[in-house]
Amino acid sequence: MLSPGGLVTNWNNGARRIKGYTAQEVIGSHFSRFYTPEDATSGLPQRALETATREGRFESEGWRVRRDGTRFVAHVIVDAIRDDSGILLGFAKITRDVTEKREADKLLEETKAALFRAQKMEAIGRLTGGVAHDFNNVLQVLRGNLELLQTRCARDQWSMERVGNAIQAVERGATLASQLLAFGRRQALRPEPVNLGAMVRGTDDLLRRALGETIEVETVVSGGLWNAFVDVHQLENVLLNLAINARDAMPDGGKLTLELANAMLDDNYVRSLSDVPAGQYVMLGVTDTGSGMSADVLEKAFDPFFTTKPEGQGTGLGLSMAYGFIKQSGGHIRIYSEPGHGTTVRIYLPRTSAEASEQATRLNAPTMGGSETVLVVEDDQKVQATVIAMLTDLGYTVLKADNADQAIVVLNSGVHVDLLFTDVVMPGTLKSPEMARRAVQLQPHLRVLFTSGYTQNAIVHGGRLDPGVELLTKPYSRMELAYKVRQVLGSEGKPLLGEADAFSPNDPAVAEHIALRVLVVDDDEPTCDAVSELLQMLGHHPITAPGAQAALDAVENAAFDVLLTDVHLPHISGVELARRVAKVQTGISVIFASGDTVQDITPGDFPWQSLRKPYTIDQLEAALRQARQDDA
Repeated sequence: MLSPGGLVTNWNNGARRIKGYTAQEVIGSHFSRFYTPEDATSGLPQRALETATREGRFESEGWRVRRDGTRFVAHVIVDAIRDDSGILLGFAKITRDVTEKREADKLLEETKAALFRAQKMEAIGRLTGGVAHDFNNVLQVLRGNLELLQTRCARDQWSMERVGNAIQAVERGATLASQLLAFGRRQALRPEPVNLGAMVRGTDDLLRRALGETIEVETVVSGGLWNAFVDVHQLENVLLNLAINARDAMPDGGKLTLELANAMLDDNYVRSLSDVPAGQYVMLGVTDTGSGMSADVLEKAFDPFFTTKPEGQGTGLGLSMAYGFIKQSGGHIRIYSEPGHGTTVRIYLPRTSAEASEQATRLNAPTMGGSETVLVVEDDQKVQATVIAMLTDLGYTVLKADNADQAIVVLNSGVHVDLLFTDVVMPGTLKSPEMARRAVQLQPHLRVLFTSGYTQNAIVHGGRLDPGVELLTKPYSRMELAYKVRQVLGSEGKPLLGEADAFSPNDPAVAEHIALRVLVVDDDEPTCDAVSELLQMLGHHPITAPGAQAALDAVENAAFDVLLTDVHLPHISGVELARRVAKVQTGISVIFASGDTVQDITPGDFPWQSLRKPYTIDQLEAALRQARQDDA
């Protein structure tokens, strides 16, 4: 209770609990002592009494001060007390501590806003990720064919310049698609323990060249810096993007400060951040002395395609790419900025106790090819045709399959395959990872290389590539393809021949010398097609038959040098078929393809040999060479 002049006349236990004073300490003193100094100086206590006197009640919320000096948010009601004749006797004052309620309301609003932003980012991320997948397939067709053209028109300077310009345009498109995937958190990351201090020092020269002489660069690294767990190559791209943004905000020059320090994000900090766990992080701060951002610009800074730069001078994907990458890495990113006072971007990356990895440097080396057999699994026919041409141009024997089921049939046919090169996103019920597991079971020596413009978590979990998985991201260049294939196969390969020296099965002189007419018999159509392609690549003339009767009809109408047949055929065996064919075409050489030992053949019936499935292209070529000698 208060007197008409505002002196405390009554003090209950609730007041003592909230404000900390005993009744003896406070009765008789003016109630303005509970207000903050600034509110008391401004006359707020007196206005409260005047309002209650005039209107009968005063109600408000504001900061008040406890006995120990701490502040709390109070909800206050002051009622005027009058006697029957209307004379003011004093005031009844009720105070409620609503600090926790106000904090809870504020937290709820922040959480709602964060949820809205997260949902918006997720929705846009899904859209951009799907667009990037289709876009990368288109870019792969363009790049592959352009690079194939480059190898054919090396002496035509005019054509080389224009093909080079087109490839540069494809690279810009690939960068755009990569940024879209980064924002959508759809990249396949390879995180590892990294010393960020060493990484930043390693990019110092690159940053200084990108920023120019008018911008001073200072790096501050705290002692005892922890290691972070992150994809270092992607982080370097983020750092370069942030530095370029800072440069554009300082057109007349300025200072860029890179700061590295250990950080602890506690429960209070992450309370309103649904996707940021409390814990230990390594903080990378990038601060410029540029023009800064307004609150409206700051609100949209991470939105894709939002930019304050003039048209044609920016895609608006730099910060959104950084946002997606950091979130996918399990980290946190925040921007602090005011107009005229520069901008600070702080990145928090998860700490790891593991030792930092040594950063491997890839030397510029000549493009290497090989002679191994590669099975290409790709449902997009134009992409498939392009990659087959690229691999063939590198010297490889290439088989193809339109989906995972066809790939398993080819592998099960007995044809030796060294490398399975498959798209991650495939139609049908059999997904690429499961196909790869079955493929290795069928041919344990097999190596697997995935490719995709969009992983859809098929080989990526928690934003990271599964252990042991190799991925070549679309669109890739001829050199990148050659390097990655050799890396996965685990050998250096061989230098590519010049165009004039390259072996061509279609060369008439070569074909006349080595060409054989081969009848291929197998009741499995994909197997027939695969073997037929191998024979054509070796310069021979294959004819396929789906079964024994079709083969017998074929030998009645045409002459063959070699019968290449599976042992296990429906109706009659491959051995019986060979006996009947040998009676029609005397001297024909027979090659049995089987996973078992070929038995029950009487020596002298016909010249024969066997190929144990799975066989390599070299073994097939050797068998045909022997057949040619037998025929001679």
